[in-house]
Amino acid sequence: MIDFEKVKVIYKLGRKLNLSDVQVLLQSAIMKSFPSGEFLLKEGGIKKEVFFIRKGLVRAFKINDKGDEITTFIKWENQILASPDIILFNEPSQLYFKTIEPTDVLSMDYDVIQTIISNNPKLEANRKFILQNILKEAILRINSFILYSPEERYLKYIEANPGIVHRVPDKYIANILGITPVSLSRIRKRIATTRK
Repeated sequence: MIDFEKVKVIYKLGRKLNLSDVQVLLQSAIMKSFPSGEFLLKEGGIKKEVFFIRKGLVRAFKINDKGDEITTFIKWENQILASPDIILFNEPSQLYFKTIEPTDVLSMDYDVIQTIISNNPKLEANRKFILQNILKEAILRINSFILYSPEERYLKYIEANPGIVHRVPDKYIANILGITPVSLSRIRKRIATTRK
């Protein structure tokens, strides 16, 4: 039986695929559902899995020496999620990936994707685009800590990600911005006061 949901997602990800590669992806891709608070991947994991988020929120975090979870980024609907350590460097993941709300994903084996890309030179641009976006996000984040105040970082984050701040606990947003939840609360109060 044909899974039309998988077909729709794969079509969205690679319109230039030939029919045989679409069939390979359909066979290897798996629809998965995770409840809130479930791990997609844990630190030390080595499974080469790429997730396309159909519905929900996933947070990437690291646990520091004190045992605190430090959120590094959040991904949501229609975004691709993978461990940069595994995909880029063939090393175990340094991050945990955990759902914030019930999440549906399409899971694909990275090695299968690599084989399909090597058979379809037109798709090489897609891979470069994804890798460039990973690098761009990292550079923008580093620059934001050098160039902007915490308040400016917050304003830029909510401008770039409208609606997400209402779905994510403040402590995760504060982690991403490199501030404490108390500082985030003060920033929001200051912004609210100045906008009156």
